[in-house]
Amino acid sequence: MIHYDGFAMMHTRRTFLAACSAAAFAQTPTTKMGVATTCYMTVRRPKDTLEFLEHCHSLGAGGIQAQLSNTSPEYLKTLRTKLESYGMWIEVMSGLPRQGGEEAFARTLAAAKEVKALCIRSACLGGRRYETFATMDDWQKFVATSHAALQKAIPMAEKAQVTFAIENHKDWTIDELLAILKKYSSERFGVCLDTGNNISLLDDAMEVVERLAPYAVSTHIKDMALEEYPDGFLLAEVPLGAGYLDIPKILKVITAARPNTKITLEMITRDPLKVPCLTDKYWATFPQREASRLARMLRTVREAKNPKPIAKLSPLPAKTQWQLEEDNVVLCLKYARERLAL
Repeated sequence: MIHYDGFAMMHTRRTFLAACSAAAFAQTPTTKMGVATTCYMTVRRPKDTLEFLEHCHSLGAGGIQAQLSNTSPEYLKTLRTKLESYGMWIEVMSGLPRQGGEEAFARTLAAAKEVKALCIRSACLGGRRYETFATMDDWQKFVATSHAALQKAIPMAEKAQVTFAIENHKDWTIDELLAILKKYSSERFGVCLDTGNNISLLDDAMEVVERLAPYAVSTHIKDMALEEYPDGFLLAEVPLGAGYLDIPKILKVITAARPNTKITLEMITRDPLKVPCLTDKYWATFPQREASRLARMLRTVREAKNPKPIAKLSPLPAKTQWQLEEDNVVLCLKYARERLAL
């Protein structure tokens, strides 16, 4: 296992990229792994789907997961033609049809079908449960509105014959999400399995993979680094193979359960996230959570501790941030080709 020590891997990245001349990039080795736009959510922030597709094609990615920046017939035709000519696939990111959003969701479903998207990926919560909700009442209101949105989204997806996936997005614990998947059981409804998010809710990462894999119609593959801090622990995405997760084993579990599900990278280059699991506010929406999960998570944090502190992205110059974000994606795609046979 490679240990990630902040940005001490910069030398490795620069050495690797220096060996990639413009001519070499023109013949970039391809991989079956796709790239989500959220890999670039910190610095680059891609806005146009076609431009993002071209960028990922230049990196040798097998597909993309992205929002549709334009749903005009001409744009969708161009996007579909490009995807087909490159032999790439697309999964469409979309919000849920909350109150008043049914028409927009219906348009997205139709557009996704037009570009032959493998699925639509969504999330119930844009933020993090322990930061967003200060009381159990606030959480219960969110639960109610989320169920109302899912009750609209799933029948709409079924009617459009488009597969719909919700991500485990630092909102639902593994038990809560499994209950949702079983309640709305449908061939057109599944999960976008994120390999790192539920760590922040004190769920064991491998347990999450093993229990959600049968429902995985989409993925966010990421490796994670951990570090203690006074109120809990820090959580950071790191290049594949550089964190504490067993990525080869994770891929084996997912592909065994869902051999046709595409593998998508979500390498987010950013400052480490604070998970304040030793504060009262963190526990406001977890009244029944077992203390054993906290103990196990803190033990994991200590066992997986990095040799050096996890460094922050924000103090670096803008140009360095931009390059580091790109370098991390390139390293992950290289790892996917060479270590994961993707």
